[in-house]
Amino acid sequence: MSEAESNKDLLEALNSVNEVKIGDVVKGEVLAIDDAKQVIVGIEGTGVEGVVPFKEISVKADENVEENVKVGDVLDLVVISRIGSDKEGGSYLLSQRRLKARKVWDEIEDKFKAEETITAPVTQVVKGGLVVDAGVRGFIPASMVDDRFVEDLSQYKGQTLELKIIEIEPSENRLILSHKEIVRKEREAKKAETLSQLVVGDVVEGKVARLTSFGAFVDLGGVDGLVHVSEISYERVGKPADVLKVGETVKVKILAVDKDKERISLSIKQTLPQPWDDLAEKVAEGDVLEGTVKRLTSFGAFVEVFPGVEGLVHISQISHKHIATPNEVLSSGEKIKVKVLSVHPQEHRLALSIKALEEKPSAGSEVKKEAEKPSKVDIPEESTGFTLGDLVGDLKDKDEDK
Repeated sequence: MSEAESNKDLLEALNSVNEVKIGDVVKGEVLAIDDAKQVIVGIEGTGVEGVVPFKEISVKADENVEENVKVGDVLDLVVISRIGSDKEGGSYLLSQRRLKARKVWDEIEDKFKAEETITAPVTQVVKGGLVVDAGVRGFIPASMVDDRFVEDLSQYKGQTLELKIIEIEPSENRLILSHKEIVRKEREAKKAETLSQLVVGDVVEGKVARLTSFGAFVDLGGVDGLVHVSEISYERVGKPADVLKVGETVKVKILAVDKDKERISLSIKQTLPQPWDDLAEKVAEGDVLEGTVKRLTSFGAFVEVFPGVEGLVHISQISHKHIATPNEVLSSGEKIKVKVLSVHPQEHRLALSIKALEEKPSAGSEVKKEAEKPSKVDIPEESTGFTLGDLVGDLKDKDEDK
């Protein structure tokens, strides 16, 4: 080869060397891996070398570089900065991790513009929200985790969530995501499906979602129904929280469904055995029971002797003495003993007596009391507060005493 041809080949070789610029995407052939786990590469088409620090290799912190990168491999890299001052002797700082992150940002931006969602696992629970790995670091504020308040966010760690992109700024490594939007859409779809399947009279299972002073809201699967406090139990319930807990699974009967207003009325007590059904097996005429005075009326007292079972102590059966109203001798909530006079389970009627358990006064004392009574004054029935039935009961009682 002549000197002219040799010079020409050298000139062409020099002209073929590309200049390396910060931000360029280049290919680098792995020449060696040093003791500091830095990867030394030859930048193709430039005739210069570059260094890829371990932290800039796209491997996990606990992985070995040699298991992922080998001499002879060709890597796609991005130029971060220059090391050295002259072209021939200098080299460049390169990154594989940042190039992959750049591609991820581009993909996420495309999905953001197309209003598409992404999926990512939750890697950390931090103050104020959740951190996810979407190829780049993403953040879900606590207010955007669910459409309801979540007290303990740790339950989400390790879960892979579908997420809506709220804000993206690659230059600041800022990616804000929301799971609330996804949950809301899923809940609405589930609610519509559940409402379409509910049938009045059916008995279904649900979970207690909320407790209020007037009842319990039960989640039937995306839609809540109300169990009014009067429909919780056959026993009187003061506060729903006394007998139910949030998260508890309960059986409920569907009483009414208003699909337009999304209102559902439920009952727990109507899924339980009727308290009157086996009453004939538990009690018979002549039995003595202990009960609680539940209500006082002008004609008598209602006494609960079993949960959900109230019997009537007629005013004529309260005392051997004449009383004008039951509250002269009884008070609501009082514990008393009563004798069963009659049992009619099918009619939900139970006749009780208090005076049947008390000793009847002697005839002499009755004569004395009658003598002490003031002369009778005729008063119209409507002004006495007693009904004809009450008076008949009194007369019957006197006949019995004779």
